[in-house]
Amino acid sequence: MQFSDNGTRVQDRLARQYGISPDAVRTMMDAVSRGGGYQAQFSHPELGGMGQWQRGGMIMVGDMFNANLQALVSNLCNDISDALSEGSFYKPAAGGLSGGSGNWWPSDLGQPSSTGMQNDQGYAIFPATARLAMLQNGLVRIYDTGAHRIGGVGQQQAQDGSVTFTSQLGPVPLSQLREITATEPDADTRSTPDETPGQDPLPAHMVSVESPPVTTPKVAQTPALQAAPDGPNPLPASGTVDVYEALSRLGELRDKGILTDAEFQAKKTELLARI
Repeated sequence: MQFSDNGTRVQDRLARQYGISPDAVRTMMDAVSRGGGYQAQFSHPELGGMGQWQRGGMIMVGDMFNANLQALVSNLCNDISDALSEGSFYKPAAGGLSGGSGNWWPSDLGQPSSTGMQNDQGYAIFPATARLAMLQNGLVRIYDTGAHRIGGVGQQQAQDGSVTFTSQLGPVPLSQLREITATEPDADTRSTPDETPGQDPLPAHMVSVESPPVTTPKVAQTPALQAAPDGPNPLPASGTVDVYEALSRLGELRDKGILTDAEFQAKKTELLARI
């Protein structure tokens, strides 16, 4: 993809600052962009050949005993990550499907960290809003990335045309992400009151798990007292069933990697105490 004016300025500044070629800086800028600003896989002779970087974590370079090279890669990647958080390095993807803003995705998603094409499908990644936009068969589909920090497209793709992305949690098939809405590419210029892309609330199951109703007294004296609660939002008579349903949803969140085992156990104990 072609650099924007911002990308060119960042490239020139970092090349002068670190005393390396603009081509080496470009290689690292592309790698960090694909990693969403959190990780990078790169290969360039000036950077020790093949290597990996993860913000606040692992640094690997081809010349593994060269501490100076490791420091250069770490500092360079951190500077690129900081610059990426202020705006994309690339010009918007060209094409006849763009809306009034010049892009095919809704403008309220913000600035993508990475865009491109994979298996004849367009994608745009928005780490700041935890959203992924896909252009498929003339429709723009928006996905909630949840706990995943999508970095880019996976190197290994399925032969059936499905797309897999990478995140800090590992490969992420598109089918595992929750779809929020699907619109035509220019629908953001004529949205209706019941369609507001980019402003989707938290999933209903997450809300019910985080804030279960607690207005019913824990120890009821008679069934009649349960049938006539004095609060505006009483717990229904099927409260025990609701707790079991919430436990099932907690298990789904844990299996999807949204909750850790510790968080799951804490919520499970809290819900069981309500029975």
